[in-house]
Amino acid sequence: MEKDSALQYEGCNFLRQRLVLATLSGRPVRIVNIRPDDVSPGVTEFEIKLFNLLSEITNRSTVDISPSGTTVFYKPGSLVGGKVEMDMGVGRGLGYYLEVLCFLAPFAKSPLNVRLRGVTNGNGEPSVDLIKYAWLPVMRRFMFDAEGLDLKIVKRGLNPNGNGEVLFTCPISRQLRPVQIENMGKVRKVRGVAYSCRISPALANRCIESAKASVKHFLNDVYFHTDHRKGLEAGSSPGFGIILSAETTEGIYFVSERHSNSPNSGLDPSVPEDIGIEAAERLFSEIYRGGCCDATAQTIATLFMALGPKDVSKFVLGPLSTYCVHFLRHMKDFLGVVFKIESYDPLKGKSAEDQKLEIGCRDKVKLTCVGVGFGNLNKALL
Repeated sequence: MEKDSALQYEGCNFLRQRLVLATLSGRPVRIVNIRPDDVSPGVTEFEIKLFNLLSEITNRSTVDISPSGTTVFYKPGSLVGGKVEMDMGVGRGLGYYLEVLCFLAPFAKSPLNVRLRGVTNGNGEPSVDLIKYAWLPVMRRFMFDAEGLDLKIVKRGLNPNGNGEVLFTCPISRQLRPVQIENMGKVRKVRGVAYSCRISPALANRCIESAKASVKHFLNDVYFHTDHRKGLEAGSSPGFGIILSAETTEGIYFVSERHSNSPNSGLDPSVPEDIGIEAAERLFSEIYRGGCCDATAQTIATLFMALGPKDVSKFVLGPLSTYCVHFLRHMKDFLGVVFKIESYDPLKGKSAEDQKLEIGCRDKVKLTCVGVGFGNLNKALL
């Protein structure tokens, strides 16, 4: 009977969104036709590790996978949190799993303390650094008490062999706060970290020099430092990269990153100066897009708006990413929350002189919704 009442989706895309919303709403979900025409059809190893991670932080969750692996039925249990330690392999970066933890951690029964091992930095998906500098500040805006919210990089592990390690801790929250954030402010400082593993630290310094030269054209408050790892803290693969973070006068963060090509990627070796320049250009592009959070953090901002108290929340975002658009559609299915989306022009109604100001992209949107009043029913009462 439960399987008959489950929401049904097709394909492997947006699997994390569906599992997260099913867990929060308590609604079972069935996903069919998962890679039916691939050489290796069905769920992959990294998706199975995701199911295992959900089983570790929940109680009495049920995952039924068909013999062919192309159909999955997930019945969520209660979020218990606690201390978890897992090896996630090298199929996907740790950012793939940390996204799920960031969504669910505030609503667990006990504070989350998760130690994950795998790939910390790699091209193709958000690194643990990006989640630390772009996502956690957004979470702090919605949580009443964010003391203890942290993401520590114990070991760096680059593609292809990984062997990195991170420690994610998050307190529980009885309820989220409504927010009305419409002013992104002006960029006031830029910070950066250049890391290197199992190679000469001079490559990280060269990344910093080129990135700093690009940023210094627009801003003087610039400070970068290096994070050179060796031995056991450097993982199992050589490489380097850089992460840049711009903070505005309103406490908004924009983040960019660029990593060197991995040895088995088939691409030419990366030049440190090019890596630094590309990271700076990506940061400029992110600032131009604007909004009150980084583009990668749009989903967590909209989710916490929807889960907030029964009050109006407003949030200005840059152009909506495709991933966020699908997330809004999934929230309508699972939570019944519909957002009002309208174009946002901060210069509307301003004087002719103000109209000449450079405000970046004109495709910003303002999202408005009334929260569902989601409370942490899993939280233990004293």
